[in-house]
Amino acid sequence: MTAAVAPCPETPAAPAAGRIPGNKGIWVGITCEFVEFLVLFAVYFVARAHFPEAFEAGSERLSRTAGTVITLLMLTSSCLIACSVTTLRTGQRRQSILWLVAGLVAALGYPLVKFLEIRWNLAHGINGGSGIFFTVYYYLTFNHLVHAMWGILGILWVLARHLVGGYSAEEHGGLEALASYWHATDIIWLVIFPFFYVLA
Repeated sequence: MTAAVAPCPETPAAPAAGRIPGNKGIWVGITCEFVEFLVLFAVYFVARAHFPEAFEAGSERLSRTAGTVITLLMLTSSCLIACSVTTLRTGQRRQSILWLVAGLVAALGYPLVKFLEIRWNLAHGINGGSGIFFTVYYYLTFNHLVHAMWGILGILWVLARHLVGGYSAEEHGGLEALASYWHATDIIWLVIFPFFYVLA
């Protein structure tokens, strides 16, 4: 019988004061990711300022259900991966692995829903050439999907290392680096979602 997953600890052992979670390399990558999307968001606002009617009409044609499901999947996977970190900090390695597997399953739902959303879009005549709104929409969301796929590959790599004992309560920088990157990718989606599915 499979053991039940223990609740995510509410008061894990706190990291050392002043210590940056993960490693410096991942924070350089996260900074580059934020800078890249800041440029893309600037493009979004310039295009929206020049074509406000196209953005308002375009938003109405998108599937808000797909955008909402992706948002819930991203938030859920981030929470589960955070639980993986907190359980490992308290020495619960098996529970940490189970939380990470659950986070991977939720993360894999994103490209699946995105694929279904694109099929729905194409069936309704929505493609990159359907107007400026959809050009910007596809460019930003595809860029985000690429970053999310890198994150999913990172989850698989960290999970493989975790399974062979690569992390412990004392040393789990790789797991923290993954969680930091995934949270950053999640934050960017939380900006993209209202820009295209709600506010446009």
